[in-house]
Amino acid sequence: MNVTKSIFDRELSGYFATPVAYVFLIIFLVLTATFTFEIGGFYERGQADLSPFFDYHPWLYLFLVPALTMRLWAEERKSGTIEFLMTLPITPWQAVLGKFLAAWAFTGLALALSFPIWITVNILGSPDNGAIFAAYIGSLMMAGGFLAIGACLSALTRNQVIAFILTVVVCFGFLLAGFPLVLNLFSAWAPQMLVDGIASLSFMTHFSSISRGVIDFRDIVYFVLLMGVFLYANTVILQLKQAD
Repeated sequence: MNVTKSIFDRELSGYFATPVAYVFLIIFLVLTATFTFEIGGFYERGQADLSPFFDYHPWLYLFLVPALTMRLWAEERKSGTIEFLMTLPITPWQAVLGKFLAAWAFTGLALALSFPIWITVNILGSPDNGAIFAAYIGSLMMAGGFLAIGACLSALTRNQVIAFILTVVVCFGFLLAGFPLVLNLFSAWAPQMLVDGIASLSFMTHFSSISRGVIDFRDIVYFVLLMGVFLYANTVILQLKQAD
């Protein structure tokens, strides 16, 4: 754990050593406010809830998270520092976990800094704060899923742009998996069990229920397993690259 914490500290401080962290935070906060109050019609709805705020989170993460993860391993491979990193007395899993947790903590910070929106809705009305808190948890878990996928795909290439595009495409697939447009393509010929399985892979399917204030154990397990699978795949990719 000490090794993982060292990597975590190194990565997290690395975000703030460049303007990247501040640009990301500003863009995230500006976009969340814009989507909530302007595009989401917060005032016109006349309801004391944060549905407009959380409804756009999957689409914000679709582009902002890949921009955050594309450098995690691609930059290490391009600069050659990954070889140095792997010669240290650490395991690939420790390196993967440390980098992932740092990125997740940074994303959590961005999410936490949106608290003025939560305060605003409490000033204007009497929202269900328990449901809002549950939605924040769901958003953080979904962000972890995006990050795990992005970190894994970043390990596949030296090119950050390619890592970004791959992450957007794969995450877009996970978002669309639960939409009727996609499910109808399979329901015409595939058994219902397969259709239900595809729907269950969707970020939207699991996040939607949590964002309504219902924290279902199955939804949490889904995101935890998703993160575990892609972080394990990330470790395997690093081991294979190291063997080469």
